[in-house]
Amino acid sequence: MYQAFIGLEIHIQLLTKTKAFCGCRPEFGDEPNSNICPVCMGYPGALPSLNIEAVRMGCITARTLNCIIPEKTWFERKQYFYPDLSRNYQITQLASSIGQRGYIDIEGNIGGKHIKKRLRIKECHIEEDTAKMIHTGAVSLVDYNRAGVPLLEIVTEPDMETGEEAELFIQRLRRLVRYLSVCDGNMEEGSLRADANVSVNFPGMGPGKKVEIKNLNSSRYVKLGINHEIARHAALMDAGETAEPETRLWNEKRSETVPMRRKENSADYRYHTEYDLPVLHLDEAFIKSVDDAIPELPHERAGRIAEEYGITMEQADLICGEKALAGYFEDAVTESIKIDSELTKKRAAPLIANWLLQDIKYILGRENIALRDISTFRLNPPRLASLAVMTAAGKITGKNARQCMEIAAAEDKDPPQIVKERGWELICDPQIIARAADAVIVAEAKAVTELKAAETSEKQRQTLITYLVGKVLAATGGMADPKIAADVIKVKVRGQEGEFPQVSFKTL
Repeated sequence: MYQAFIGLEIHIQLLTKTKAFCGCRPEFGDEPNSNICPVCMGYPGALPSLNIEAVRMGCITARTLNCIIPEKTWFERKQYFYPDLSRNYQITQLASSIGQRGYIDIEGNIGGKHIKKRLRIKECHIEEDTAKMIHTGAVSLVDYNRAGVPLLEIVTEPDMETGEEAELFIQRLRRLVRYLSVCDGNMEEGSLRADANVSVNFPGMGPGKKVEIKNLNSSRYVKLGINHEIARHAALMDAGETAEPETRLWNEKRSETVPMRRKENSADYRYHTEYDLPVLHLDEAFIKSVDDAIPELPHERAGRIAEEYGITMEQADLICGEKALAGYFEDAVTESIKIDSELTKKRAAPLIANWLLQDIKYILGRENIALRDISTFRLNPPRLASLAVMTAAGKITGKNARQCMEIAAAEDKDPPQIVKERGWELICDPQIIARAADAVIVAEAKAVTELKAAETSEKQRQTLITYLVGKVLAATGGMADPKIAADVIKVKVRGQEGEFPQVSFKTL
C-alpha cells in the first residue's frame, strides 16, 4: 500500500490584447510568424515593456485563489536552451510571484463517494509563452506567433492523491478563469495546459522522487496520465526499485507515459534578475481596482440561483458551468416576469431550467453553437420567456412548446407568432370543450357507465377519467386544455348542471 503526492502546474494564456512584453497581437490560428516583432523575436537591443493588463488579470486570478499579493514584484530571466525562444531565456518570476500561499476548494463524486477537499496554491506567477514547434518527418518548424503571449502559471502544493482529484481541480479552475474572462480555457488550443508532478512513497514518509508529466491538454488526460504514473511507481516499488526523476509525456494512443528527458532543477536554469524591467510596486489603488473587477464566482452564483429561483443545486451548478449560460437563464426568467407580473421566479425558473439543460442544449450542440456563444442563439431570452409564459398559462402544450423552440431557432421567429400560425394555442373555453365532451360521452357509453358505478375504485375512476380526457383531446385535435377537459368530464358524468369550473391558467 502506497501514498501518492500530486501537484499541478497550470499555465493559462491571459486574454490581453497584446503580448506580455511587446505590442504584437496574441491571436490563435493566424498565419505562422505573422504576429512577431524584434522584442518577441529576441533581436539584440530590443527592450521589453511590461503589459500591465497581464499583471491585472494575473492579480484577479490570484485573488480569487485566495492568494496574498505582495506590495512589490519583479521578473527574472530563466536561461536554458530553448529551441522555441529565440533569445534563449524566458522572462518569468521566481523570487516574488504576484500570488502567494492561496487555496482552492474542490468538491465532487469520485468512485461513488462525495469528496470535499482544500488544495493549497503555492504561487501564481507571470511569464511569457514559448513559440510553437511543429515536427514533420525529419524537419522541425517554429511558429513564433505564440512566443511572448502572457501566461499565468498556477502551482499547487502536492495535496492531491489521485488523478480524479486532479481532474476536479482542472475543471474547477477552468470554470473559474472563464468566469473571470482572463482565459478562454480551451485546452485543445493550448490556452490552458497542465503539467503534473507525481511522487509515490510509503504512507507517512512524505513525497518520494518526483516525476513530471508535461503538456497534458485535457482534464481527462490529466486523470489518466497521473493514475498511470501512480501505478507505474507502485509496480517499481513492488519490485524493490524506485522511479527516476525525469520528465515524461502522455502518449494518448498507447495510454501510457513515455520518457522525454531527465528532470532539471532550478540550478540548471541559472535564474538572474531581468534588468530591463523595473520592480513593480502594487499600490492600494491598484489592488482595489483588482478587487472591484472580481465578479460573482461560479460556485457563489450557483448557490444564489438555487436559493433565489427554486431549482435544484445540481441544475444551478450545470447552468453556472458557463458564465454566458447563467446570464441567459437569469435574463429569461427576468423577461418572463416582465411579460406576466403575476408569474414568480420560482414558478418560471424550473420550466426554463429544464428546457435550457435539455432541449436548448441539444439544439445548440446540433447547430455547433458553443455554450459561451449562446448570445448568438436565435431563441434569445425574451423569446424563451414568452414561450415560458404561454406554457405556464396553459395556452400551449409542452410538446408544442418544444416544437416552437426548434422553429424559433431555425426560422428566427417569435414564439407567439409561431403559435398563431400553427394554430397551437390551447382551447380554454369550457363551452367549446363541453361540446366535444358530449360527443365523447355518447361514443364511450361503456366507460361512462363504469365511471358512474358506485363500486368503482378511486384508481379505476382516475384511469377512466384519463381515458375520456384523451378522447376529448383527440376530438379537438389535441388542442383542448387537459385540466379543463378533465373538469368538464367530471361534471358531465356526475350529471351536475350549471357552469363548468373556471380553471386558472396560473395554477398549471
